[in-house]
Amino acid sequence: MTVPTTLRRGPVYMDYNATTPVDPRVVEACLPYLTDHFGNPSSGHAYGKAAHEAVITARGSVAGLLDCAPDDVVFTGGGSESDTLAIRGAALAHRARGSHIITQATEHPAVLAACDSLARLHGFRITRLPVDDTGKVDPAELDAAITPDTVLVSIMHANNETGTVQPIEDLADRAHAHGVVFHTDASQTAGKAGISVRRLGVDLMTVTGHKMYAPKGIGVLYVRPGLQLEPAIYGGGQERGLRAGTENVALIVAFGHAARLARDNHIAEGRHFRHLRDTLHQQLDQQLPGRVHLNGHPTSRLPNTLNISIDGVPGARALDATPDVAASSGSACHEGETQPSMVLTAMSLPAERARCALRLTLGRWSTHDDISRAATSLSETAHAIERESRAR
Repeated sequence: MTVPTTLRRGPVYMDYNATTPVDPRVVEACLPYLTDHFGNPSSGHAYGKAAHEAVITARGSVAGLLDCAPDDVVFTGGGSESDTLAIRGAALAHRARGSHIITQATEHPAVLAACDSLARLHGFRITRLPVDDTGKVDPAELDAAITPDTVLVSIMHANNETGTVQPIEDLADRAHAHGVVFHTDASQTAGKAGISVRRLGVDLMTVTGHKMYAPKGIGVLYVRPGLQLEPAIYGGGQERGLRAGTENVALIVAFGHAARLARDNHIAEGRHFRHLRDTLHQQLDQQLPGRVHLNGHPTSRLPNTLNISIDGVPGARALDATPDVAASSGSACHEGETQPSMVLTAMSLPAERARCALRLTLGRWSTHDDISRAATSLSETAHAIERESRAR
C-alpha cells in the first residue's frame, strides 16, 4: 500500500479525525473521470452513459458499506451539507406534525447550527440533551425529552473529539416508539467500525468522504425509503430531487472506491488502530506517570481515538512546542485566549483539564514508529513545560 509522500517526509500525523490523506488507490480510480470520462451523467450519448454507469457503480459501493439499497444513497457536497439536508429537510417536511427537535450537547457544529437556524427562522424549539462525564447520552433522557410535538432526533454516532460511541440502536428505537424520525452523523465511524443502517435502525445517516480517505467536497446522506425531505437544492431532479445539480462524477467515483476499501478493510484496520492507540496511551503513561488522564469512554469509543489531558500542560501550548507531531488540542483560540473544548466542557470536566486536552487520532498509515516518536516528543515537551513552570 503506497504511503502518501508528505506522510513520509513530514511530522507524525495524528489528526485523522480532522481529515484523512486521499488514498492513492482512490486517486487512481477517480482520475479518468477528470479527463477522458467527462460526460454529463444525464446525457443520452456515449460520453454521458459512461459517467452515468460510474455513478451507479459508486452508489452501489456506498450502499454496500452502509448496508442499504443503492437508491437510498444521496450524494452531497460533504458532511455538513448532508447534516443540513437531514435536519432542515426532515424538520420542514414534517412541520405539520410539530416543531420540536432533539439533539445533544456534544453534537457536531453542523447539526447544532442547522437546528439553531430552524429555531431562528422557523420557530422550532430545540432541546440539547446532556451527556455524562464519558460523553454518553442517557437513553432515559431522550424518553423524557420527547413530546407529541417532536419531529426529529439527531444524535451523532461517534464524537469527533473523544471518540465516544453513542447507543444509537437504543436511542433510535425510543424515537421510533413515538413515531419520531432519527438521524445520526456517522462521519467519524465510517471506515473504523461497522455502520449498518439496518442494524442501527436509523432513518437518516451522514457519511463524509474526507474522513475515509476520499477527497474533500463529497458526502452522502442515507435516506430511508419513503421518508419525505425538503430538498437542499432545487433544480433538475438529480439525487432523487433532494440535491439538484450536475453530479461531480470524479468525486462520486472516489467516494465509491473509498467505501469499497472501507468495507473490505475496516475490521482489520480497526484492530490495528486499537492496538496502536492503546500502545500510545501506555507509552505516555510510562513516560509521564500519574499525569495522563483519558477523556471519553474507556471502552465504547472509536478504535483510533485517544483524547487525553496531561496535568499542567495546556494542549495548544504542547502542540506549538512539538512541531514534529501534527495533532489537535480541541480547544478554540479567540483573540489570544485559549478556551476549553465545548465537548469536554459539556462532559463537566474541570476547565483546567479541558484546556490540557490533546486529541491524538490514528489512521491507515500510522505505524509503531509513529507511536514511539509521538510519545517521546510529547513527553519531552511536557517535562520541559513542567521545568519552566518550576523555574518561575
